[in-house]
Amino acid sequence: MKILHTSDWHVGKVLKGRSRAEEHTAVLAGVIEVARAERPDLVIVAGDLYDTAAPTPEATRLVTRALTALRRTGADVVAIGGNHDNGAALDALRPWAEAAGITLRGGVREDPDEHVIDGVTAGGERWRVAALPFLSQRYAVRAVEMYALTAAEATQTYADHLRRVLGRLTESFTEPDRVHLVTAHLTVTGAATGGGERDAHTVLGYAVPATVFPATAHYVALGHLHRAQRVDGPCPIRYCGSPLAVDFGEQENVPSVTIVEVTASTAARVREVPVTAAAALRTVRGTLAQLAEMEQPDAWLRVFVREQPRAGLREEVQELLPRALEIRIDPELVPAPGSGTRVAQRSGRSPRDLFADYLAGRGHADEDVQELFDELLEEVDH
Repeated sequence: MKILHTSDWHVGKVLKGRSRAEEHTAVLAGVIEVARAERPDLVIVAGDLYDTAAPTPEATRLVTRALTALRRTGADVVAIGGNHDNGAALDALRPWAEAAGITLRGGVREDPDEHVIDGVTAGGERWRVAALPFLSQRYAVRAVEMYALTAAEATQTYADHLRRVLGRLTESFTEPDRVHLVTAHLTVTGAATGGGERDAHTVLGYAVPATVFPATAHYVALGHLHRAQRVDGPCPIRYCGSPLAVDFGEQENVPSVTIVEVTASTAARVREVPVTAAAALRTVRGTLAQLAEMEQPDAWLRVFVREQPRAGLREEVQELLPRALEIRIDPELVPAPGSGTRVAQRSGRSPRDLFADYLAGRGHADEDVQELFDELLEEVDH
């Protein structure tokens, strides 16, 4: 069978105040074109369909239309909720999804069998997917209790809970003539972050070892980390990455989807198919003169300006580089803590002097800013 593995669409993403709706439309059209060309038997969307738990109607329309178009290629479609998604809201779409022939699992259900999906390809290959949406720490404990796997103890870790839940969902992965698959939205220890993930859900407390997945799985389709990569483990485990760079920390990533070919008796063969519809993200550095000579790149820019801070500098850069979304003083020009002007003792110093020291110490000394501070201070004093 052939599988198209995608995740982390983050539809509705706003980058530094700039909507990326047009890019998302083009990116998802690109994913659909890959599906039409590759003719997969199964499409797995491994979470974070949306960038926010309260998506706009426009974002909802784009996601539902993309899922529908993927289903119309002839593939079965299985999609799960991620940490950015509202699991309950996704589950509210299940009647629509079922009518469209799409399997949607937004949150963990009380019946674990609802997370085990069976299918058969047109060629007769039987498959089974254990589909686990993102679980917060609190709901991981609740899921363990719901499935009556063991008494949930306070000393158990998040990884312990995930191991037990996945063990329950994959306990039927024993049939020799069936392709066994897992999809989940989580962080595996040792995998590399893409640069734009939500930190609270990628820190150590949320990381699980690859050994939570059974050796009987033919392929594990993961979402959550935005960099496409293979993860060492007891079975083939992979993040497909995001099909567009979500933030400037991801500018070196290659947006793609993953194509997997596997049978019940042969190992998974994996390849990446690039998705290039979104604008690139780039970081540029230079003085105003250097930036003025720069060829206008077809990318969203983060600009590190090699000039001393002053009023109006941002506007000058924006005029030179209209696609600049983030403009900062180059960190290399900012004095390290403790260098430059010595931090004075607070005792006996006026607010004006302390603020002047602060600006100088941070490399942001500017008479206009100081005058504005003086005006505000005078208003407060009176």
